[in-house]
Amino acid sequence: MRQLISRSRAAISQLIYKRILLAVTILFCVGVGVAMAHMSRLSSTLIESQALQNATLYAQAIKEARTLYSSDVVNPLNTAKTINFTHDYNPTKVTVPVPATFLIELGNHITQKNPEVSVRLYSDYPFPWRRKEGGARDDFERQAITYLMKNPTEKFFRREDFRSKPAFRYAEADILTPSCVNCHNTNSFSPKKDWKVGDVRGILEITQPLDTITKNTRSELKYLFLLLAGLSVLGVTGLTLSISRLRQNAKQLEQRVRERTAQLQETNVELVKEQEKCDRLLLNILPESIAAKLKDGQSSIADGFAEVTILFADIVGFTVLSAQISPEELLDFLNEIFSAFDGLTEKYGLEKIKTIGDAYMVVGGLPNPSTNHAESIAEMALDMQEELAKFNAKHHAGINIRIGINTGPAIAGVIGTKKFIYDLWGDAVNTAARMESHGVAGAIQVTQSTYEILQNKYLFEDRGIIQVKGKGDMNTYLLLGRLVSAVSV
Repeated sequence: MRQLISRSRAAISQLIYKRILLAVTILFCVGVGVAMAHMSRLSSTLIESQALQNATLYAQAIKEARTLYSSDVVNPLNTAKTINFTHDYNPTKVTVPVPATFLIELGNHITQKNPEVSVRLYSDYPFPWRRKEGGARDDFERQAITYLMKNPTEKFFRREDFRSKPAFRYAEADILTPSCVNCHNTNSFSPKKDWKVGDVRGILEITQPLDTITKNTRSELKYLFLLLAGLSVLGVTGLTLSISRLRQNAKQLEQRVRERTAQLQETNVELVKEQEKCDRLLLNILPESIAAKLKDGQSSIADGFAEVTILFADIVGFTVLSAQISPEELLDFLNEIFSAFDGLTEKYGLEKIKTIGDAYMVVGGLPNPSTNHAESIAEMALDMQEELAKFNAKHHAGINIRIGINTGPAIAGVIGTKKFIYDLWGDAVNTAARMESHGVAGAIQVTQSTYEILQNKYLFEDRGIIQVKGKGDMNTYLLLGRLVSAVSV
C-alpha cells in the first residue's frame, strides 16, 4: 500500500514538473510577443519624439537667425537713406531683404541644398508677388494656419507622406513683434494694415524625412530586443535547472517530513495533555469567559457591570486559633473551610474573586450578568453559616464568621502580567467590605440596596443607623433567614 502511494506521489510530481515547464514556455512566448508589440509602439513614439525635437531645433535656429539679422543688419542700416529694404527682394538688384523676406529666402536656400527637407514661411496675407507660393498649399498647411491662429503658443505636427516619402511635418506660429508692426502697417504693398503686437503673421513649417531616424531607432531597438530575448532564454534555462534541483530537494524534504511528522504526532499527544492541564489550571484562577479572552491574545480586559452583589466574609477568632495550633493544622482547617465555601460558589453559579488570609470574597452577576445575583449571594451567605457550624461540631471549635453584602455597580478585569487575578473595583466593593468589617460576629449585614431587592424573600432585622468608616451614617440590615417558599435559586 505504501509503495502504491509512493508511486502515485512520484507520478503526480512528474506531471506537475512537466506542466510547470509548459507554463514557463508559454509565458516566455507571451512575454516575447508582448515585448515585440511594446517595442513597436516604443519605436513609433521614439521616432516621433526625435523628429519633433529636430524640427523644434530647426525652427528655433531659423527664428534666431532672423532675429540676429534684424537686430544686427537691418536696424543699423535702416538709418542710411541709400539702403533700399524691400519685401520684393531680388538678388540681382542692389537691395536688402526685410527680415521676413530674409527668412523666406533662407528657407528656400535650405530646401535647395537638401531637397528632402522643406522649410517654408507662409501666411493668409502674402504680398501680391508671393501669393502663389506664400499661401497654404495643402491640407496640412491649411489646418496648421487654422489651428495656430487660435492657439499661437501651441505646436502643430503629424506624420504623413511628403513627396512620396514618410515625413514629419512641424509648424509653429510666427508672432508679430513690436519692431515689425509699423513696417507691416505702413508698407504700401502690405495686404493688411491693422497689425498688432502678438498677431500671427505667418506659419513657419519644417518638414523632414523619417528614413534616417526610423532606421537608427529600429536598429537600436532591435539590439535591445535581442538582448532581452537572450536574457529571457537564460532566465528560462536557469528556472528549469532550479525547478529540477527543487524536485530533488523536495524528495529529500518529503522523507524528512515523514520522519518529523511521526515525531510531531507523538509530541502533539503530549502537548494536548499539557494544554489540558494548563486550561484546568487557568480555569481555577479565572472565569471561563475571561480565560478565553486571554488565550485569544487580549492583554487588557476590563468590563463594567451596572449591578452586581458582593460578599465579604471574615473568620472571627481565627487569629487566636492560629496561635494555639501548628501551621500544618491551621492550613488544613482553613483549606477545609474555604473548600466548602468554594463548593457553595459553584453550587450557586457565583464567581470567587480571592481569599486574603482568613477573608473570603465572592460576587454574583459577573462575568456573565444575571438577574438573581442578590438571591444567590444571600443563599450562599446562609449556607456559609451552616458549613461553619458543621466545621465547629466536627472539630469541637468555636470559630465564628462575619459576613457583609452590598449590591451596586462595579468594574471587573484582569490585572498584572504574572500571577494575575480577576479582581473587582468600585464603591460598591468598598461598601461591601465595610459591611463585613462593621458587622456582627455570626451575622450577615447587608446594605439598603441589597435589602430592597431581597426584602420580600428573606427575613431581615433592621439594625438601624450605624457609623461606617469613609461612608458616614448608613442604615443597614441583618439577614436572618429565608421566608417560607419565597426563594428559588
